[in-house]
Amino acid sequence: MDRDKERENIRAAMDRLLAGTPLRSDGALTVLALAAEADVKRHVLTHRHTDLKDEFYAKVRAQGRVPDSERKLRAELKEARERLAELAKENKRQRAEIEMFARVVNVLTVENDQLRGEQGRNRAPVVALRPAPEPGS
Repeated sequence: MDRDKERENIRAAMDRLLAGTPLRSDGALTVLALAAEADVKRHVLTHRHTDLKDEFYAKVRAQGRVPDSERKLRAELKEARERLAELAKENKRQRAEIEMFARVVNVLTVENDQLRGEQGRNRAPVVALRPAPEPGS
């Protein structure tokens, strides 16, 4: 197919997709659908006719319609931001717990040291016990 015929097919496919009357594709406003609709390979649009690809996306935006791929990416971004906020909140809560546990460990360590010191000062002398008499002796 010559270059002029490809461009003609791509422009006709653009018009059909933007009008919502696809013949060969699922009607999505994407490069893949445009390539299928124009009956050309995707790389023809992304490498050879980049001006038509850009024109297509400009027309889609001008209509106020958001391509499905962009809508999907925006939804994924929103979910990722929500998850990030949840993780940040959980991280903050865990940091507060760690600080509290560190304080508890410090208090227990001091108390333990004090008790060990008292035990050493109040230790009664050790007295050896006599062995028990053996039976029959």
